[in-house]
Amino acid sequence: MTVPEGKANKTTTEAAVEAATEAAGAAGATTDGAAESARPRRRQARGEARIAQLLRAAADVFCTSGYTASSTNAIAREAGVSPGTLYQFFPNKEAIAVELGDRLLDRWRDTYGAALDQSHTELPLDRLLDAILDPLIAFNCENPAFFVLMHGSEIPGRITEAHDTLHATMLTRVESVLADYLPDMPAAQVHRIAEMAFMVFKAGLDLIMANEGEERTAYIQELKTVMFRYLDPLVGDDASCPAPTEHADTP
Repeated sequence: MTVPEGKANKTTTEAAVEAATEAAGAAGATTDGAAESARPRRRQARGEARIAQLLRAAADVFCTSGYTASSTNAIAREAGVSPGTLYQFFPNKEAIAVELGDRLLDRWRDTYGAALDQSHTELPLDRLLDAILDPLIAFNCENPAFFVLMHGSEIPGRITEAHDTLHATMLTRVESVLADYLPDMPAAQVHRIAEMAFMVFKAGLDLIMANEGEERTAYIQELKTVMFRYLDPLVGDDASCPAPTEHADTP
């Protein structure tokens, strides 16, 4: 059956219109979908930016007032937002401290992991101490909230538990570095030396963080001097500590 020429042209035109309409609809659907996908990402990015803003404010408030005396109102004021905005992201001060503590602990793990690299045992003792102590001290000086959250008496238990675990891990790393540096020393003695060196570092860090400017620099040097004078005799040929002298007249 032959279709009249006019009818054929009309059908062809209609088909073309329908195809174009379908293509436009598909393109529109794709665009809408992309827009819908982009909006949550933008909202997520804005949310992350707000969280970072609140955490920076919390770090400043914790350092200024201490954890116990800090409040969500003070943190919101420091961040330049309303308390209602803060509560959209954190239900209370403890939640803020935990999030801040988790992020700082992650960065601290990276820092001490690089500082306590086994390759540093190839360095002379003074340069070994520089390679290990400088980044650890710098991190604490640049992030004073870390020191506050790790040492406060009223810090949330989750942070305390994470810090205790981290303490054990760091002590193991220090012991491993010393074992490479003192290969002929008995393992039990290496453990005692590592524990003593770690506690000396913590005590020195307390003094460093309590001072600023030239005094801080002076205490950093004092800490390195103490550590060097403690470890240097162990690195030499006479690495064994002398046995304690027994006194007959000791009661």
